[in-house]
Amino acid sequence: MKELRPDSQRGSATVLALGIVAALTCLTGGVIAVAGATVAKQRAMGAADLSALAAADVASGAHPGSPCPEAERVARANGAMLAACDVVRGIATVTASLDYLGFGVDAQARAGPSQSKTASR
Repeated sequence: MKELRPDSQRGSATVLALGIVAALTCLTGGVIAVAGATVAKQRAMGAADLSALAAADVASGAHPGSPCPEAERVARANGAMLAACDVVRGIATVTASLDYLGFGVDAQARAGPSQSKTASR
C-alpha cells in the first residue's frame, strides 16, 4: 500500500479553486441569460403596447392610415415583429414578438377607447 506523504496533497487547492471558478462562471452565465430574457420580454411588451396604441389611434380616426400596417411599422421601429393584429369596434389587440437566443418572446397588448365609451355604443 502506498503511504501518503505530506507533499502528496500539493496542488489540490488549485484543483479546488478551478472547480469553484468553473461553477461561478456557469452560474454567472445562467444569471446573464435570465436577465437577458427578462429584458427581451420587456422590449416585446413595450413594442406590443406601442403598436396597440398606434393601431387604436388610426382606428379611431386620430391619425390617417390603416390600423394593422401602422401597428407593424411601430413594432418594427421597436425591434419586434407584429405576429398578430385585430381591430374590433376600435379596440386593437396586437401580438409582438422578437427572438432571444433562438427562442421566440411574445407579448400581447390591447388599446382602444375607454370602457364607458364602448359600453354606450
